[in-house]
Amino acid sequence: MIQSYKPQLKDLWFRQKMLEDPETMSYNQAWGGVISFPKERWEDWYRRWVLAPDDERYYRYLQDDTGTFLGEIAYHYDPELDAHLANVIIYAPYRSKGFGSKGLDILCQAAKANGISEIYDNIAIDNSAVDLFLMHGFHEEYRTEEIIMLKKEL
Repeated sequence: MIQSYKPQLKDLWFRQKMLEDPETMSYNQAWGGVISFPKERWEDWYRRWVLAPDDERYYRYLQDDTGTFLGEIAYHYDPELDAHLANVIIYAPYRSKGFGSKGLDILCQAAKANGISEIYDNIAIDNSAVDLFLMHGFHEEYRTEEIIMLKKEL
């Protein structure tokens, strides 16, 4: 069984591991690929993302019933777009096993429970995750040369 898990500060080693893994971050090539997430940044990031009100930011790990971390799910409010943007990252060794699909379902359920009526994601034009979002009820709002903006009514 896959479930969401609110990480503790000490658990951010997993986020660091994912963000610094080239295979996991291959989807992010258009924006620089891997992301440095040194331990010195954890506390401030944790305060802004994990401890923030659920209608502004929501962040959880996905874990299986053995407690293994599989990836992360999140959303945040973007004032420039006046929209909540989704984020699902599955650690590369666990991809193609349905975890992204389950994570997206869990994320949408959490957003709805937190009073959010619609959620978006701006996905790089060449990212295969577009299909996953479309299979889960998102539809294309618009596209540019760089991104496809997807939206789902919750």
